[in-house]
Parts: sequence; C-alpha cells; structure tokens
Amino acid sequence: MEFDNEFTVPVPMDEAWDLLMDIERIVPCVPGAELTEIVDDRTYKGKIGVRLGPVSLTFTGQATFEDKDAAAHTARIKARGNDARGRGGAQADVAFSMQPDPAGARVLIHTNLQLSGAVAQYGRGVGMVKDLAQQIIGQFADCLESRIIAPQAESAAAAPAAGPAPGGEPAAKPAPPPRPEPAKPVQVGGMGMRVLWNALLRGIKSLFGIKS
Repeated sequence: MEFDNEFTVPVPMDEAWDLLMDIERIVPCVPGAELTEIVDDRTYKGKIGVRLGPVSLTFTGQATFEDKDAAAHTARIKARGNDARGRGGAQADVAFSMQPDPAGARVLIHTNLQLSGAVAQYGRGVGMVKDLAQQIIGQFADCLESRIIAPQAESAAAAPAAGPAPGGEPAAKPAPPPRPEPAKPVQVGGMGMRVLWNALLRGIKSLFGIKS
C-alpha cells in the first residue's frame, strides 16, 4: 500500500534538514520508538511499539538511508522490522522531500508499505493505516516544535553574546541542544475509534456515491 503524509517544521529549510538528519536526537519524538544501535551514519537499529485496541505490537528492525541529498533536501529510507511475538512483519520504502513554506519548511513523505503475517490483517485498510501514520507524524511534529525547537530558541535568546570572558578567559561553551523525553507509544484506543469512524464514513460515502 502507498500513501502520502506531510508536516511543517517552523525553522528555515537548512536548519530543518540538519535537525531531521540528527536521528539520535529526534527518535525520542517518534511515539513508541527507541534507538538501540547506530551501525553507521546511514544505518540504525531500533524498535517501535503501537497498541491497536487490545493488541500490542512491537516491531524490531533496521532503517537505512539509501539516498541522502542535503543540497536537494531529499532522502530515501528502506526500513524493515518484525513483530517481537512473531505475528508478522513490515517493510517500507520511504521518500522524503522538503519545500519552502511560509511557516518554515514543509516535509513531504511518500511511503510504500508492505505488511505480512497476522499484522497484515490488523492493518488491511489503507485508510486506517494512513490515519494512524498521520497521527504518529502529527505527534512527532508537535514534539519537535515543543520539546526541541522552542527550548533551543529560548536557550539561544537567553545566552550572552559570544566573546571572551573578563580577564581574557575563553568564553564558556554553549549548552548542548536539549533532548526530549521519549514520546509515549501511540494508543489506538480512543484514537482508534476516530480512525475506525473515519474508515466507516469513507465506506458509507463510497457505497452511496457521495463525494467528500
């Protein structure tokens, strides 16, 4: 299945690119995700958990940058993972690109996702998977802004102008950029009702030929 998502990062494109390529720093903003190993500057291992009603899924796997072009602000990632309890797996080819936006930088994401095993039955509705992906991306974007970008801007504004300290001592080094607390896994309980309701509405509209 293929679907598209997007979100906005409220900083200039080059700054947004540098932030999104700092995988170790941004992973805590992905709901339910944990970085377990940095293999090299293009390959990362980790896990991500999501709860679908009574069913908890934890995927353990690897993501690799197959292409990364800083000048064009584009990247392509291949990711694969398997459920820890052997209920199936997922493979995804994800293409990222950036466009200028009045609010900063708009990030466009195209995903080609393949599910296998019992996991494929849980997520067989494209609309449901897309709604869930958008929910995750929305939480991720909110976390970036509130837990990384805003605190960093506040720290920069509060810091004294760079220059030698009195007595010729070297100026103190700036504090390291803040790291967010890990985001909670996506809970598809109350949210699941919204996702299911959206899927039901789409089915009703399709049945009666109603256009959105």
